[in-house]
Amino acid sequence: MNKLAGGVLVAVGDPSDDATLTLTEDPSDDRRTVTVASVPDALAELTERCERWSQTAAVCDDVLRAFDPAGSTFTGVVTESLAYSTLQSGTEFKRWLAERGPAVMPEITDPVVAERDADRLTVRLNRPGRHNAFSTDARAALLEVLEVARLDPSVTEMVLTGNGPSFCSGGDLAEFGTFADPASAHIARTRHSPALVLDEITARLGRSCRAEIHGQVQGSGLEMAAFCGWVRCDPDAALGLPELALGLIPGAGGTVSVTRRIGRWRTAYLVLSGRSIDAGTALRWGLVDEVG
Repeated sequence: MNKLAGGVLVAVGDPSDDATLTLTEDPSDDRRTVTVASVPDALAELTERCERWSQTAAVCDDVLRAFDPAGSTFTGVVTESLAYSTLQSGTEFKRWLAERGPAVMPEITDPVVAERDADRLTVRLNRPGRHNAFSTDARAALLEVLEVARLDPSVTEMVLTGNGPSFCSGGDLAEFGTFADPASAHIARTRHSPALVLDEITARLGRSCRAEIHGQVQGSGLEMAAFCGWVRCDPDAALGLPELALGLIPGAGGTVSVTRRIGRWRTAYLVLSGRSIDAGTALRWGLVDEVG
């Protein structure tokens, strides 16, 4: 067992329940393991990243271990959000903010559009010029549209997708850090949460709550799609959780939705490595349900 900065435990070869994740060069269907081209190279990369973002790596490991996949979505989202708010006050996120420079609030008209066809509601993220980067205004617009599917029993099918070259490239980095304080950000994330609404819609519609993803499927985009009952993925899509490099963990419910689909070990790999996986790997892992 290799103990990295932040208390991250990486096993090699034989899968371990106790490890944060296990690396192997052999094909494996065990969700505790991640198959890599070179274990020494992957271990070196993880070691370097955990040293640079040791606080974030530690909090990520804690949150993933604390979540019970069979438990409450609300409890998981609240736990994730509290941890996210803690990191927003941390030195690693502040370092990233300083490197990025001043925050801005980009304004784009109609960041989400929807159309109704009989009993099907199609919801499209609509910031194609920014690869549908998820912003505060996009979240508000998405919640408004999702309320239709949540409250109207005549909606028996819902499709979540995105206009332009990508489904969603993750949170809009240009506006990160614009909340007045982490407590306000926590209240906003948990009281106005697309994750919780998508989970509720999926509980009602099952596979008829569908995400159709393509291009860049990163961060919050992947986290929200994973709540849907069925995920159809374009063969050329790239899926990842890049938040560690910001000094943050997934904050749109991903420690719940992604963990339920692929287990905490592979979720930890996506976060700690920052690497994207292709559609074929996502299908083998169970992160998506169909490629085509």
